Amino acid sequence: MRNFSDLSEREILALAISSEEEDGRIYADFAEGLRDDYPASARVFTEMAAEEGEHRRRLIELYQQKFGEHILLIRRHDVSGFVARRPVWQFRPLGLDVVRRQAQLMELETGRFYRRAAQRTSDASIRMLLGDLADAEVQHGNLADRLVEENLPQKVRDEEDEASRRMFLLRVIQPGLAGLMDGSVSTLAPVFAAAFATGRSWEAFVVGLAASIGAGISMGFAEALSDNGSLTGRGAPLARGGICGLMTALGGIGHTLPFLIADFWTAITVAVAVVIVELAVISWIRWRFMDTPPVSAAFQVAFGGALVFATGILIGSS
Repeated sequence: MRNFSDLSEREILALAISSEEEDGRIYADFAEGLRDDYPASARVFTEMAAEEGEHRRRLIELYQQKFGEHILLIRRHDVSGFVARRPVWQFRPLGLDVVRRQAQLMELETGRFYRRAAQRTSDASIRMLLGDLADAEVQHGNLADRLVEENLPQKVRDEEDEASRRMFLLRVIQPGLAGLMDGSVSTLAPVFAAAFATGRSWEAFVVGLAASIGAGISMGFAEALSDNGSLTGRGAPLARGGICGLMTALGGIGHTLPFLIADFWTAITVAVAVVIVELAVISWIRWRFMDTPPVSAAFQVAFGGALVFATGILIGSS
């Protein structure tokens, strides 16, 4: 990697060209990723990609005048300390707040780069263009605000925010809640049955760990295979399955870990306290995200958990 301070004027221009091309493609990727769910926001990023294309055209014209037709291939990751852009696929599923925040960060970083680059060159025309582009990046941020106002009136923004909330519920909260409920409730019976049947903490821990991991794998596969998300809008099946499986395993492991305590009755007491916390968290999630009345959510979860808990104790004590 080269230090930015060691680059020549030709190399700085080549780096600026490749950076503008990359930013334009990122904005185009944002637009493509948002087009189905947020068409108004997609238009904003399409116009911002076009603006980056105009910056690139101006840089290429100056480069050709100064250094000829061949443009050196210099990219961000070739220069030490230069800003790097995360690939768009790492943001999927694309959320409005994440994308808009990333766009603001891109404009800020690019404007800083142009100001530093202008200070590094002595050629008047190059210095002027780089300074103009630094100002343009500031204006680009204003352009983004203007495009939002033109394409995203408050009503449309409210509709897109509500759509974003619904997709978050479908793709994250629902599979996560299903897994947490299954892991927290279904593993109560085998864990406490093993505890009261053996009277030993370690055996209960082993059974709980096996039940939690097994349930996580089972629920993960079940969720991933339930549908591919193309019609329901529930997102990528692997992501849903991973969320569901992980939360299932965590739900069971939470009240399994106390059985690492050697003293049996201390472990039982701590495990029961953890179960109460788990059920309270599930009730809160159902109230907060699923619009379930708080009393109803608490009763449903507590009643189901109590039945499974009692089943485990009865079977283990028999």
